[in-house]
Amino acid sequence: MNDSNDARQERFLRLYTAHEPALRAFVRRLVPSRHDAHDVLQQLALVLWRKFDESASEPDFRRWAFGVARLEVLAWRRDRARDRLVLAEDVLELIAEESARADAWLDAQREALEGCLNKLPSRHRTLLLAAYAGETRIQELAARAGRSVTAFYQWLHRTRLALLRCVRRALAMEMNP
Repeated sequence: MNDSNDARQERFLRLYTAHEPALRAFVRRLVPSRHDAHDVLQQLALVLWRKFDESASEPDFRRWAFGVARLEVLAWRRDRARDRLVLAEDVLELIAEESARADAWLDAQREALEGCLNKLPSRHRTLLLAAYAGETRIQELAARAGRSVTAFYQWLHRTRLALLRCVRRALAMEMNP
């Protein structure tokens, strides 16, 4: 492989792995089972790689990949048209459109949450993230914070509410600039 092929492969892998969870969720909503989603995703990865040079710019990769995923699901559906578990094409289109909208909304929520988390003092952010990582017991985190377990749970509750208000404000500002 020469340098340009290595760079192309690296660029594709970086973009694909960054968007693979969203693509997986999108496909999973459009097919009846996880096994079917796995099959569609394997084919999707091959098609995306083959057509990668035809794709739009890096910022548009996700939108392009979702469009290709939609077409791959339609092809999968066409191949299994006799199966009674396959949705009608108009229903599938409706679900695909709604899934794309939901994905954009979830992205906006994730970005807002990330921004709100970054506004927390680093010690608070570290404790909060550790509480949800599941690797450390709450008792240990409470001791590290110098609080009782009850007081730590109360702090977590107040912090979650503050984050919720922050995320709602950020999303409201995004919707009404």
